[in-house]
Amino acid sequence: MTVKDAVVQRFRQICNQKGIKTNELANLAGVTPSTVYSMMDGNRRDLSIITIKKLCDGLDMTLGEFFSTPEFDALEQEIK
Repeated sequence: MTVKDAVVQRFRQICNQKGIKTNELANLAGVTPSTVYSMMDGNRRDLSIITIKKLCDGLDMTLGEFFSTPEFDALEQEIK
């Protein structure tokens, strides 16, 4: 699993738990829906930590809470 895949999976998991749709997440975070949809797009590779932080703010969670999961701990190193 890539870092991007893990981030997208985590946001989907949190949104499902809270019953939040993609447009609602965008509104809560103060970003455009296209920003969130673009992030969720499998063809887009890079993610902005600023966007991730805004989405976490909208979900009322810290970056530490967001990234504190076994999926992130199990990611392989990017530099080989």
